[in-house]
Amino acid sequence: MDSDAQQQAPLEVHYTGELVGVYFADLLVEHAVIVELKAVNALEGVHMAQCLNYLKGTGLKLCLLINFGKPKVEIKRIVNNI
Repeated sequence: MDSDAQQQAPLEVHYTGELVGVYFADLLVEHAVIVELKAVNALEGVHMAQCLNYLKGTGLKLCLLINFGKPKVEIKRIVNNI
């Protein structure tokens, strides 16, 4: 079973129906899941907000925020409920 994953995948960002820019996802899996990679001491609210803003702007529903900056990898699942 093959899966599609793109590095630095360009995603159009829309606001009130208008294109306002392009965001390059660290990884885009199956054209549906944004994977945002970090290497920080601790994930903070700003990191989760960044993912949620990407989801809202692109219309996608799921972002996985993965932090490699600690001895144990942290994974947060952010869902766009709108």
